[in-house]
Amino acid sequence: MDESKIQNFNHLKIHSQYSICEGAIKIDELKDFSKDRKIRSLSLCDTNNLCGALEFAEKISKVGTQPIIGTQINFKYEDTMGLLPLYALNEVGYKRIIELSSLSYLDNDELSDPHLDFNQILLKNDGVSIFSGTINGLFGRLFDKGKFTEIKELYLKLKSKFGDRFYLEIQRHGDQNELGFEKFNLTKSLELDVPLIATNEVFYLDKEMHEAHDALICIKNKTYINEKNRIKLSNQH
Repeated sequence: MDESKIQNFNHLKIHSQYSICEGAIKIDELKDFSKDRKIRSLSLCDTNNLCGALEFAEKISKVGTQPIIGTQINFKYEDTMGLLPLYALNEVGYKRIIELSSLSYLDNDELSDPHLDFNQILLKNDGVSIFSGTINGLFGRLFDKGKFTEIKELYLKLKSKFGDRFYLEIQRHGDQNELGFEKFNLTKSLELDVPLIATNEVFYLDKEMHEAHDALICIKNKTYINEKNRIKLSNQH
């Protein structure tokens, strides 16, 4: 890929150090990276919080990069829970994703992971854009369970509420089951007339960080590096 195309691609799934035991990017490092490469815009999409949003917006904008604020929140549908990315398109949307992020903690007991019922996102969504998420997100987990009819129904609900602010994500990290999920989403995009968007889950800035990040993922999931049956990501993050 030539340099001009790289600079025209806007990363919308940056995970900073505020994505606990997941992201490994410091905001200051991201600021310098953006300045050196003259990146036009970036989106912070930390998991289960917006703690880095203000720092990100202030520092990134000072180097000429447009900040886009997002977050990933766990949503539960029947017996399946997983992340969905939300983005603020304006001030109204920013306030709404703050509200949803807070409710994901306040509406649950201390033993549960922060999450919301899926129907919560359908109630009020002005100024918010939503993506379908990764193979490890809500729809990815439903896909792994073979609940294809349910996914289609939920996609239709999101389309009816969000209109052109709902996108099906295509990702190519080389992670397990990713290709099958991509083919499914390509088919549903044509069938349901829902636009596609290409994203990449960015957890670190240097490819040499892969092994260290793999250890971080093990800490998060309380597993060991030598375990065969654990979540293991490719080095394309």
